[in-house]
Amino acid sequence: MSGGSGNTSDHRPSDCGGGGDLLKSRRANLEALRARGIDPYGDAFEVTDGAGHVYEHVDEMEDAEVSLAGRIMGIRSHGKVTFMDLEDRSGHIQLFIRRNDVGEDAYAVLGFVDIGDIVGVEGSPFRTRMGEPSLRVQQFEVLSKCLKPLPDKYHGLTDVDLRYRQRYVDLMVNRESRDVFITRSRIVSAMRRFLDDRGYLEVETPMMATIAGGATARPFTTHHNALDLNLYLRIATELYLKRLVVGGLERVYEIGKVFRNEGISTRHNPEYTLLELYQAYGDYETMMDLTENMVAHIAEETLGTTEVVYRGETIDLRPPWRRLGMVEALAEHGVDIRAWDRDADARSDARRLGVTVPEGVTRGKIIDEMVEELVLPTLVQPTFLLDHPVDVSPLAKRKPDDPQFTYRFEPVIAGMEIGNAFSELNDPEEQRLRFEQQLRQRERGDDEAHVMDEDFLAALEYGMPPTGGLGLGVDRLVMILTDSESIRDVILFPLMRPRESETDFEEGIDSSDPGS
Repeated sequence: MSGGSGNTSDHRPSDCGGGGDLLKSRRANLEALRARGIDPYGDAFEVTDGAGHVYEHVDEMEDAEVSLAGRIMGIRSHGKVTFMDLEDRSGHIQLFIRRNDVGEDAYAVLGFVDIGDIVGVEGSPFRTRMGEPSLRVQQFEVLSKCLKPLPDKYHGLTDVDLRYRQRYVDLMVNRESRDVFITRSRIVSAMRRFLDDRGYLEVETPMMATIAGGATARPFTTHHNALDLNLYLRIATELYLKRLVVGGLERVYEIGKVFRNEGISTRHNPEYTLLELYQAYGDYETMMDLTENMVAHIAEETLGTTEVVYRGETIDLRPPWRRLGMVEALAEHGVDIRAWDRDADARSDARRLGVTVPEGVTRGKIIDEMVEELVLPTLVQPTFLLDHPVDVSPLAKRKPDDPQFTYRFEPVIAGMEIGNAFSELNDPEEQRLRFEQQLRQRERGDDEAHVMDEDFLAALEYGMPPTGGLGLGVDRLVMILTDSESIRDVILFPLMRPRESETDFEEGIDSSDPGS
């Protein structure tokens, strides 16, 4: 929009000209407002309704008085009338601003308004002669000036890297991105309600500890200066939550960040959101029932359906989900685990099937790698992958009739493992032996093996009831329920490698106006 003249040319929903000229024009408009005694960064403004709500209910609200606030996403001036597109979290509506309604001086101020400015308006809903739901504006106020040009509305912010780095711009111009994060918030709220209604108590456990336990993963390290103490960012909340079960809090859960010092991919971010819950007097069967019912409930409550489409595949989340043992799963791919006499047999089968496994890893780790590469990609519909090997499940209860394996499962949807659950090991002597086995694996070079936790063993010696536990990756569940291809699409601020020199985002977007 040409600033400083209050002219009546057609202003398309983007800025024209070079990047430097755009910035100069916007700053000129900023100073022009100040010269007129208008603070371009105004005070609080009372909002009585949402733009989307007014748009949807314009007929029943006609002639009512409403106040809206939001960002201007389009400007079209025609002599004594200016049309603007106002957008807020609820949606959008067209503003109909007539010089005779707002007055000569106020109308002239519109010449210094740019795409992206945040404004407050008062007026009455109505339909134009073309039938467009609109707001007939009586009062108009600039609340915050936008000094950077927004991406062209026809192309949006399409540079994926910039979308993640400057999420605030992504949310401004990409409605689908905004909807993903609104849905994410509703998913977490539905998760909390589901658990609260079943007697679970939400708790908080430490983010930093002297031991990184509760999972097999590499931790991030930090240092406490006052105590001169090295600490680890948590890789799980498990061992603290089970201490609470020992203490008599029989149903507990936590939704929070965990940190794992591992690679980044479309399914992995070094910090992610995890739901962990524990139920005394339950087991992994209890957790299977809870998982499938909770996920179906969340989908129904947030999306209105238990059938979702993910990457072109229709997925039915209704219980019951398929139960598939690891032995049976690999047998479907021509691998007979029971026929292995030595670790060398496991390696031979892995090589035959093109599965790469590091030297020195255990037989259970080989099974785990084979399942991840061969089985997981084939499991599109919700499936519980059951009975994992003991040596990769140091906190799970052993199956007495099949002691190589444990009462553990992973829920898998669309080829993604979205969680991990056990019948929790509550025998302190057996748990110590498992920790010692993990230490031997660390000595052989497995830096993800579990460490010894003497305080947790002490807690078990006081007696922990039979317990079922579940960890569920919130980000991956959100990916499935919002049909998002990458985990970065559902994390507001994913970890990014720093650039050598940060530049304005407009260098990576198209902010030109077609036809200008």
